[in-house]
Amino acid sequence: MKKWGDRLKKIEQLAQSFQLNPLASHYKPRLWPCQPSSVWKLFPRQIMAISFAQSCKEAVHVFALEKEKTPLGQRIYLVTSYSELWHYYRTYTQSLMHCYEVIPEGAVCKLYFDLEFHKPSNKGADGKTMVSSLIQYICDKLMEVYGVECTTKNVLNLDSSTEEKFSRHLIFNLRNAAFKDNIHMGRFIHAILQPVLSKSGSSPDVGMNSLEENGETRTHAVSGGKSAKAGEVPESPQTKKRKLEERDLGFLLVKNKDGQDSLFVDLGVYTKNRNFRLYKSSKVGKNAAFTVADDNKFIAKPEKGISVEESVFLASLVCNLSFTGQRILTWDVPETKEAKTLRSPCQQGSSTNPDSLSGCLSSPHQEVDSFVLTVVKKDGIHGSIRRWNYFAAEQLLVYDIAKYRWCENVKRFHKSNNIMIVVDLKEEVWYQKCHDPECKNFRSSSYPLPQEICIGYIMTLDDEDQDYLMDDAGNIEPSQRPNLVPQSPVCPEKEPADVWGDGQDDQDYLESLDDFEQNNGDVSDQLLLKSLEDFDSK
Repeated sequence: MKKWGDRLKKIEQLAQSFQLNPLASHYKPRLWPCQPSSVWKLFPRQIMAISFAQSCKEAVHVFALEKEKTPLGQRIYLVTSYSELWHYYRTYTQSLMHCYEVIPEGAVCKLYFDLEFHKPSNKGADGKTMVSSLIQYICDKLMEVYGVECTTKNVLNLDSSTEEKFSRHLIFNLRNAAFKDNIHMGRFIHAILQPVLSKSGSSPDVGMNSLEENGETRTHAVSGGKSAKAGEVPESPQTKKRKLEERDLGFLLVKNKDGQDSLFVDLGVYTKNRNFRLYKSSKVGKNAAFTVADDNKFIAKPEKGISVEESVFLASLVCNLSFTGQRILTWDVPETKEAKTLRSPCQQGSSTNPDSLSGCLSSPHQEVDSFVLTVVKKDGIHGSIRRWNYFAAEQLLVYDIAKYRWCENVKRFHKSNNIMIVVDLKEEVWYQKCHDPECKNFRSSSYPLPQEICIGYIMTLDDEDQDYLMDDAGNIEPSQRPNLVPQSPVCPEKEPADVWGDGQDDQDYLESLDDFEQNNGDVSDQLLLKSLEDFDSK
């Protein structure tokens, strides 16, 4: 019995040691010491990938992958960081050659264009000249409408043309300016291209549109419709301008394969969760990857430790934007009586419902919106959300607050300038910032978000469950493990299915153990000691 007592004491000491010195958290590899922990997970559905990305503490993003020899349009969704993707993007050129950036719903993003036309149907078209003219026109409009300076040197020009098709992507890397999301961007593009849209039959007249920026609302006219007949009423300046632009934008009208009029600019790429093909990627079944066009004027400025080629890759990412210093560009549709009637109470502020959102739709995270409204209350003053902006690269929701100016820096309400509430979805905290010049660099203390609205709390996934795996050669294949949540590390090693036995073995073992305990009573100390000695001697 002395041996048994000594062994029991040793086990208790080990248990106490483990409690005082717990095992380290699960090791996650890094590309090199300065990089964040590795995340590389694959999903069969986009919504699962987006939900997982939002629950990650790491700065990760969602990408779509097309595989060869799969049904057309079928995609796998990858969650990883920009640096991780670039590292393997160069290595696994076969499995990652059909890759798309997923532009999340509501995310602040760079201005981008998808341009194409069928060469045999447009034999006289000069694609390079058309691209140059379009860039100049867009730069002029950015200055006219928003006062934003832009030149060809701000525009990354990517080419994936073939003998049959002229194809370009343009990504505008503006200095400290970006669009609220690609929906606002699409409205802006529809509006400024209105003179040729009516001719191509692509879109109805956009008319008068509302621009909101830095809390001020103004209007910008995009004229359309029929002009006055000669001799009746003199043409208005807007009508003259429309006719001039219609003539100048004639180069955007092209013929499709069927000989019908169409537009050089693809207007179908401004939708939520849009998949936008990456630099160095081609469509599945094609051999035309996007490369830097020979008439590109954009010059990437590499940061320390980043190559020129990686800098081009980062510049090509539509959502690769930081919250700091960004000026948010918007284009709101005019509000009709019908639209006002259809708007729900949670989309507008009122004296009877002070907690409602003020003049804007709710963000993609409505539970966070509701929480923010509980924060902006003090001394009988109820604030409201004037607008929100979502920075996908940093997982930040930035709320501009109306009717509430309490500032933690000055410990009082500001007289005129409003405040911001910034919610960090990754760190699951919120803090206050200011529009007041005196508090320009101020950031309040960080406060935790309620657990029930944290995505990490709502969504828990098991790291061992995988539906897709990538082997050392970069091949992506189903894991052969049914009914599991699809995830995958970079290069997992598969174990034989029989290493841990199967479900029937486990059931047989439990039944045998139960039978032994019922028929043999307690196990003697002597038998236990002998079993331990036999185990130690092996």
